[in-house]
Amino acid sequence: MSALPRSPLTAHAGKHPGEPQLMDPALISDPYGGYGALREQGPVVRGRFMDDSPAWFVTRFEEVRQVLRDPRFANNPVASSLGTRPEDSPTVRLLDMLGFPEHLRVYLLGSILNNDAPDHTRLRRLVTRAFTARKITNLRPRVEEITDALLDRLPEHAEDGVVDLIQHFAYPLPITVICELVGIPEADRPQWRQWGADLVSLHPDRLSVSFPAMIDHIHELIRERRGALTDDLLSELIRTHDDDGGRLSDVEMVTMVLTLVLAGHETTAHLIGNGTAALLTHPGQLRLLKDDPALLPRAVHELMRWCGPVHLTQLRYATEDVELAGTRIRRGDAVQLILVSANHDPRHYTDPERLDLTRHPAGHAENHVGFGHGPHYCLGATLAKQEGEVALGKLLARFPDISLAVEPEHLERAQVPGSWRLVSLPMRLN
Repeated sequence: MSALPRSPLTAHAGKHPGEPQLMDPALISDPYGGYGALREQGPVVRGRFMDDSPAWFVTRFEEVRQVLRDPRFANNPVASSLGTRPEDSPTVRLLDMLGFPEHLRVYLLGSILNNDAPDHTRLRRLVTRAFTARKITNLRPRVEEITDALLDRLPEHAEDGVVDLIQHFAYPLPITVICELVGIPEADRPQWRQWGADLVSLHPDRLSVSFPAMIDHIHELIRERRGALTDDLLSELIRTHDDDGGRLSDVEMVTMVLTLVLAGHETTAHLIGNGTAALLTHPGQLRLLKDDPALLPRAVHELMRWCGPVHLTQLRYATEDVELAGTRIRRGDAVQLILVSANHDPRHYTDPERLDLTRHPAGHAENHVGFGHGPHYCLGATLAKQEGEVALGKLLARFPDISLAVEPEHLERAQVPGSWRLVSLPMRLN
């Protein structure tokens, strides 16, 4: 495991005995065990957010889904009926601690992820057409073409017979797909990958350089594209802005590009990485999938449940007093939903710690919260599932004897709260 990032956030761990803290090294290094123990302690547990402010940790499947679909919980305490002062918002305090320049914070705080209805509904509607099931189905041949090309080149990257699947396959696939969809030039994509890694690292020194550069880059990209509109999503956003500025502001347009590109490759890359590692350490399940490739859609759901890359949601805030599983949550209280413990809840799943690719019945409603639930359900979930199916299916077909080049316990994971990400995935292709 790589060390915890040197950050002012780490100073808070352990300051409140008996209250779990998101920066606790034990929770970061073993989220399944740590959050699993909290789940068995209770469905709602008092804990601490990254800035050390109090929050209710919701740990069980039914209660997590309940909050995700309950309009009494808001994403933005400042813009909601709560009227919280910005300086009192845990998210703003977190940005303070990470050294985010104040004039650029609007590009994070105003994103579709942080908004509530009606702004969330308006912004989501502007891009939903690019992520419909029909659009994603029509995109599949291109996803397969990109995947085949990456697999063709994979042996070229091997050193002493070992290739890093994260660097040369799991990352390039989704970032190529989302950048083509949005309209990010090919030459800029390696830089976006670095910016994404810097943003999730929680390293203030990296953030202070990368985030301003990213925002400047998007502004420049919009200026260039405005002079030569195409059929990509960025051009559609520019048309929407220019035809009716009231539907999409300058800041919202930049923020939408930022959100779509980052969210559209980071999580999918680690779904592919985590999923590959899981299959290779469960030979019975791997054989099952090789024998029946039609199992892939169900397998991706199970991998998203069992080893999904996102373990926590953003904070929610109660806009009125709410009774949740016998706990009174007061108006204004912050709520932290724990997806990783919900997805391993024995009250909802039989033998939840067992990887079972046949667990999710074909054609049935999604039976996990890896992509969220309710109004903020992941906009790109259909694309992520398709990329996962194509990536895993073609990887195993092209390299049927692929194996880990290190012992499973030596795989290195980034020590970042709420994220389950491999730093690298050393593989032998045959």
